[in-house]
Amino acid sequence: MSDTLYQIMGRHRVEPLPERKPPWLKVRAPGGANYIRLKHLMRELDLHTVCEEAHCPNVGECWEHGAATFMILGDVCTRNCGYCAVAHGRPPVTDLEEPRRVAEAAATMNLRHAVITSVDRDDLPDFGAGIFAETIRGMHDRVPTCSVEVLVPDFQGDERAIAAVLEARPEIYNHNTETVPRLYKKARPGGRYPRVMSIFRLAKRLAPDIPTKSGIMLGLGETVEEVLAVMRDLREVDVDILTLGQYLRPSSDHLPMDRYYTPAEFAALRREGMAMGYRHVESGPLVRSSYHAWEQVQAAGVAT
Repeated sequence: MSDTLYQIMGRHRVEPLPERKPPWLKVRAPGGANYIRLKHLMRELDLHTVCEEAHCPNVGECWEHGAATFMILGDVCTRNCGYCAVAHGRPPVTDLEEPRRVAEAAATMNLRHAVITSVDRDDLPDFGAGIFAETIRGMHDRVPTCSVEVLVPDFQGDERAIAAVLEARPEIYNHNTETVPRLYKKARPGGRYPRVMSIFRLAKRLAPDIPTKSGIMLGLGETVEEVLAVMRDLREVDVDILTLGQYLRPSSDHLPMDRYYTPAEFAALRREGMAMGYRHVESGPLVRSSYHAWEQVQAAGVAT
């Protein structure tokens, strides 16, 4: 850790967690005209968004901007991560018409950049990769001026599944690391940290020209040194874009929060990341993987 970063961040935890959220985490409740229009559109087309399912604090801002992250393959996840607000259990039957409806929504919204994500579907033979590929192709056919970013699950590290998505040629291949290795067992019981690194190695081998992206949430009990170590690991496997954001506990049933990082600390981590060689680092209390995604690709020079 650099001396400057140490001066800004100091010790990992210096005081008890305050009872109220700090002012930099307060956002205006959604409710603008565009937000209401898009909410109706999603319901009409029977589509899900991670904006709603994951209780994203930025839903109002992004939807007013005309951007949304589509969540395909249903809204029930086969895994039960300790930080995630998405429901878990037995997913419904796969909707084969969903890729067409996502493309229809993107065309109606006149999107320039779209993010496609999903729940984990460990129940499917291809882990849902085929639907991802169909959605990407449908988007490119219906809205050719719109770049497509996929935020994919780990597909259990299956090479055929990863290859199927990359062969559909998304503009960005994104998979979130989420947290540091020490916390994987309690935060991501179905995930494996070494598997994340192998996924990015494979992605660069199969499609070296497609930019890769990952995200880390802060505040689960990690140390600053551990965060920096993960950032270095991701650069070693040639990840191009990194997002760093504050973990916010969805409910009392989810993992507790350990600390709030300040805007100055996020800014310091961004500087460290840029010094490591990332094309772009989006770092801030309200940052989520899809937050300002349209700006991230432009800043990284990878927009179509």
